[in-house]
Amino acid sequence: GGDGVVPVAVEVVTGEDAVTAADTLAVEGTPIRVLDCYSIKPIDEAALRSAAAETRGIVTVEDHWPEGGLGDAVLGALADDSRRPPVRKLTVRDMPVSGKPAELTHAAGIDADAIVTAARQLAAAAR
Repeated sequence: GGDGVVPVAVEVVTGEDAVTAADTLAVEGTPIRVLDCYSIKPIDEAALRSAAAETRGIVTVEDHWPEGGLGDAVLGALADDSRRPPVRKLTVRDMPVSGKPAELTHAAGIDADAIVTAARQLAAAAR
């Protein structure tokens, strides 16, 4: 695979965080690309297979439970792809809290900081 890690974002609230994370990592010399999966059914298998062939890892980011969301759709689409890099799912867990969107994405671990951390971990593991 290639050098970058691709965070895959599906929700508007996480899309901006994915772009922010990409900007942060680019400054550090770890280029990543953001693939906006606007739909998980149908999912863009061609784009995902391209990402799998060109990167060292995929980070899925979504404002959704871990089960049955984007991460599972990505893993399913790439299940038979021998080039599939590691996939890290950033999702919402049970969170009985309320607040502003930025506070909630941070509390859920799906904000730009969480994306940067996951991308760094995948990039380091692939070296």
